[in-house]
Amino acid sequence: MSMQCRKRIEQGFGWVKTIGQMRQVMVRGLDNVAQMFVLNMAAYNLVRMRSLGQIRPQGTQ
Repeated sequence: MSMQCRKRIEQGFGWVKTIGQMRQVMVRGLDNVAQMFVLNMAAYNLVRMRSLGQIRPQGTQ
Protein backbone atom coordinates (compact mmCIF):
# COMPACT_ATOMS: atom_id res chain seq x y z
CA MET A 1 0.00 0.00 0.00
CA SER A 2 2.87 2.35 0.79
CA MET A 3 4.39 1.74 -2.63
CA GLN A 4 1.11 2.61 -4.36
CA CYS A 5 0.86 5.91 -2.49
CA ARG A 6 4.50 6.69 -3.19
CA LYS A 7 4.05 6.02 -6.91
CA ARG A 8 1.06 8.38 -7.08
CA ILE A 9 3.01 11.17 -5.36
CA GLU A 10 6.21 10.65 -7.36
CA GLN A 11 4.27 10.78 -10.64
CA GLY A 12 3.43 14.43 -9.99
CA PHE A 13 7.02 15.39 -9.35
CA GLY A 14 8.17 13.47 -12.42
CA TRP A 15 5.58 15.23 -14.57
CA VAL A 16 6.66 18.62 -13.25
CA LYS A 17 10.30 17.84 -14.04
CA THR A 18 9.69 16.66 -17.61
CA ILE A 19 6.61 18.47 -18.89
CA GLY A 20 6.65 21.46 -16.55
CA GLN A 21 10.33 22.19 -17.21
CA MET A 22 11.26 22.34 -13.53
CA ARG A 23 14.39 20.23 -13.93
CA GLN A 24 16.34 23.40 -14.65
CA VAL A 25 14.30 26.51 -13.96
CA MET A 26 14.72 29.67 -16.00
CA VAL A 27 13.68 32.09 -13.25
CA ARG A 28 15.69 33.44 -10.35
CA GLY A 29 14.68 33.81 -6.75
CA LEU A 30 12.88 31.56 -4.32
CA ASP A 31 9.55 33.35 -4.72
CA ASN A 32 9.59 33.01 -8.51
CA VAL A 33 10.53 29.33 -8.35
CA ALA A 34 7.79 28.69 -5.77
CA GLN A 35 5.22 30.38 -8.01
CA MET A 36 6.38 28.34 -10.98
CA PHE A 37 6.14 25.12 -8.95
CA VAL A 38 2.60 25.90 -7.76
CA LEU A 39 1.51 26.72 -11.30
CA ASN A 40 2.99 23.47 -12.60
CA MET A 41 1.36 21.37 -9.89
CA ALA A 42 -2.01 23.05 -10.59
CA ALA A 43 -1.60 22.18 -14.27
CA TYR A 44 -0.76 18.59 -13.34
CA ASN A 45 -3.90 18.39 -11.19
CA LEU A 46 -6.01 19.62 -14.11
CA VAL A 47 -4.48 16.97 -16.37
CA ARG A 48 -5.17 14.33 -13.72
CA MET A 49 -8.78 15.45 -13.30
CA ARG A 50 -9.33 15.20 -17.04
CA SER A 51 -8.05 11.64 -17.12
CA LEU A 52 -9.93 10.65 -13.96
CA GLY A 53 -13.19 11.89 -15.46
CA GLN A 54 -12.82 9.56 -18.42
CA ILE A 55 -12.49 6.48 -16.20
CA ARG A 56 -15.83 7.08 -14.45
CA PRO A 57 -18.04 3.95 -14.51
CA GLN A 58 -21.21 3.96 -16.61
CA GLY A 59 -24.50 4.75 -14.87
CA THR A 60 -23.14 7.36 -12.44
CA GLN A 61 -23.31 11.10 -12.85
